[in-house]
Amino acid sequence: MPQCEMCGADEASLTTTKVEGAELELCSSCTDFGTEVRDESTGSGGSKYSTSSSTGKSSGSSSGSSGGSSGSSGSSGGSTRPRDMFDDMDEIATDYDEQIRNARESRELSQEELADQLNEKASLIRKLERGDTLPTDDIQRKLESALDISLVEGESVDDADWDSGDAGTMTLGDVVKRKD
Repeated sequence: MPQCEMCGADEASLTTTKVEGAELELCSSCTDFGTEVRDESTGSGGSKYSTSSSTGKSSGSSSGSSGGSSGSSGSSGGSTRPRDMFDDMDEIATDYDEQIRNARESRELSQEELADQLNEKASLIRKLERGDTLPTDDIQRKLESALDISLVEGESVDDADWDSGDAGTMTLGDVVKRKD
């Protein structure tokens, strides 16, 4: 007999309910904590994850709407991860503070002069160079434009070591050094 995923009670029939973003199989007394999910397919399979041919239609349409996402392929059932706001975000380089300071000093600008040039406060430049705060998208664009640098992860000069010229030939074994 199936168990409620929230309270553990044994019940003959459970209802799929969305609770704070997670779909759970809940008993009738626990369904009040979320919103009941209506299944579009009324197949006889009791599993949430179907491997039947009916999923081919839905996974095909979801991958078409994702527009070449960089999501994880190879997940179970051939389905793709839905796109979210983090897919379109660039990662700030881990050494952004050093990049900002080095670029500013190479142009022989003080923190106050750079702040005036960016129309920002000098305290913000100090916090950025100490690594106390991350630049907002607007500040990042201003800094990249004014200092002619890229604060996006993966676009630094250090990545030239990883470029072998032939895609797919580099493996983890080529990079890792054993301590035997």
